[in-house]
Amino acid sequence: MPVEFIGYIGANHSSEIHPPKGPVLDTDYVEKVAKAHDAGGFDRALVAFGSTSPESIGIVQHAASVTERLGFMIAHRPGFTAPTIAARQLATLDHFSKGRIAVHIITGGSDDEMKKDGDHLTKAERYARTSEYLDIVRQEWTSDKPFDYQGDYYNVVQAFGAVKPLQKPQIPVYFGGSSDEAIPVAGKHADIFALWGETQAQVRETIARVRAAAARHGRQVRFSLSLRPVIADTEEAAWKRADDIVARTIELRKAAGLQTEGHAPPNVGAQRLLQAAAQGHRVDKRLWTGVAAVTGASGNSTGLVGTPEQVAEGLLDYYDLGVSTFLIRGFDPLDDAVAYGRDLIPLVRELVAERDARPNVAAG
Repeated sequence: MPVEFIGYIGANHSSEIHPPKGPVLDTDYVEKVAKAHDAGGFDRALVAFGSTSPESIGIVQHAASVTERLGFMIAHRPGFTAPTIAARQLATLDHFSKGRIAVHIITGGSDDEMKKDGDHLTKAERYARTSEYLDIVRQEWTSDKPFDYQGDYYNVVQAFGAVKPLQKPQIPVYFGGSSDEAIPVAGKHADIFALWGETQAQVRETIARVRAAAARHGRQVRFSLSLRPVIADTEEAAWKRADDIVARTIELRKAAGLQTEGHAPPNVGAQRLLQAAAQGHRVDKRLWTGVAAVTGASGNSTGLVGTPEQVAEGLLDYYDLGVSTFLIRGFDPLDDAVAYGRDLIPLVRELVAERDARPNVAAG
């Protein structure tokens, strides 16, 4: 199966080891990093969404205007925009970008963060609302006549989207969430289910759960894995860099008054990463959990460490489990994106092509 690479476009140059400097929305940086991904062979780039961050659709509108072929993965939280309006916003942008848009549905794992935008629902209620939201979005994208929809959270009468996505049958829907409430919704709606960078055993388990949930709807789902690769010319140099990243992360978190141990995150995805980190900083062949351990696995925080060849082999192990999309971003965001495009992505594509050419090799 084809392999897809997704990068990351931040609103400014920052990461766990780089405190933000300059404007919150640095338009020059957005342009520079978008063009680097475009030139580096990435298929898409994620633009994240947070309760205090610049708005993701707006950033993608600009990034699409300064790139030629790069696709985009727009992180989007259901519940804050009417689903009918969101469907038309995304369909409109799909036309202006010439079919380069995908949406990443993130229901939200932290009650405290959701309250910043006025959302006081429980997690179970949020996922139930997300399912209704996506019911309506998909009907807006595909219905050739007005439709009614009445649920617990939405009641629309004679809704209709005059603008349909340029992509057919519709815009790809990525979906994040590992809780018991999330998996049934993913089975019903996800085109691509997004996992954090978990152990191979954890990934195998989640893929089986999501496939079973999708089968109940007669659907098939593809899978994405998010990792923070740390590459260098030698394995020793790569692990040295990984250790330096952990030390720098601890230094900056302490300076900001943030925890570096004893975390109890509310969301299941982070809890699963901390379960992996409890096995040690090096798990499986070369899964690295050092930053996850000190940050409480706040987001995409595990990686693969080694030479480009070693990291490519590590990615291939996940490919064999059924993962066909890799979201990779570095701790030096711009420089790492350039390095991935030069040293890692072509190598993985070559290995996947060789693997797929072999007889009797089946993923998962």
